[in-house]
Amino acid sequence: MSRIGKRFEELRQRQELGLVAYITAGDPDLRATAEFIPALEEAGVDVLELGVPFSDPLADGPVIQRASQRALASGTTLAGVLEMAAQARGRSRLPLLLFSYLNPILRYGFDRFAADARRAGIDGVLITDLSIEEADAYIGRMRQAELDTVFLAAPTSTEARLRRICEASRGFVYAVSRTGVTGAQQALSGQLLPLLQRLRAASSLPVAAGFGISRPEHIRELRGHADAAVVGSALVRVVEEHRSAERLAALAAELKQAGRREAVQGPGSKVQGRVDANS
Repeated sequence: MSRIGKRFEELRQRQELGLVAYITAGDPDLRATAEFIPALEEAGVDVLELGVPFSDPLADGPVIQRASQRALASGTTLAGVLEMAAQARGRSRLPLLLFSYLNPILRYGFDRFAADARRAGIDGVLITDLSIEEADAYIGRMRQAELDTVFLAAPTSTEARLRRICEASRGFVYAVSRTGVTGAQQALSGQLLPLLQRLRAASSLPVAAGFGISRPEHIRELRGHADAAVVGSALVRVVEEHRSAERLAALAAELKQAGRREAVQGPGSKVQGRVDANS
C-alpha cells in the first residue's frame, strides 16, 4: 500500500475527513515551495498535491492560472519540481501527489518521468487532461514504478465511465464537484452529493471531493459523504497575497480541524465523547 493508501486507511480508522491540499510548485519559486511543504504537514494536511505549472491550464480558474504564470516566470520546470520534491522527501513523510497537465509529462517522457518521480519520493500522479480512454500506456508505466494513478470523475460521467475511472485509479478517486474550472465558491455544488453516491456504488476506493471547496463549513458538510476534501484556490490565494508559510499553515490547520470528529459537551460541560457529524 502506498503512502496515500495508508493515510486514507488511517483516516478511516479515526473516522476523520482528510484534507488534500493543492499548491502550485514554484509559486513564487521552488525555494518557497520547499518551505511550504513542512508547514502544511505540521498543519495536519493529509495529502499534498504539487501542481506542475503549465502555460495553458484549461481546467484552472484565475487564481491558479496566475500561480502558474508566476511559477513559470521564476523558471520552474517539471525536472525542477521533481528535484525539489526529492529534497523535501528527505525530511517529510507527507504523501505527495504530482498534479500536472499531459504536455509536460509527454515532453519529459513517460518512462523517464515514472522513474524520476519514484526516485523523488512522489507517491502518485494526477494528469488532469488525460482521458481514461487514452490512459492505458500511462497507467502501465505508473504501475511498474509503483505510483498511484488518480483520475477525475465528473458529474457528467456515465455509470460505465465512472466504473472505468475507479478501476484505473489507485490511492483515491477525485470527484469534481461541478462542471467548469477550479476556484473558491460560496457553497457546495448541488451536483456533488449525487456524484459521491454514484462513486460509492461503483467502488470502495476512497473519494476526495474538489473544485470550489474553500471554507470550513464546506468541509463540515462533506463529513459522512466523502473521504477527503481537496482545497486549492483558497490556499494558492494565500500564497499570492502573503507568500507566508505561517499564513498558509494557519488556513490549512483551520480547514483540517473542520474535518475532525468534534467533542460533544454533555452535562456539567464534560466531554462525553467524540462523534461524527452524521452520528
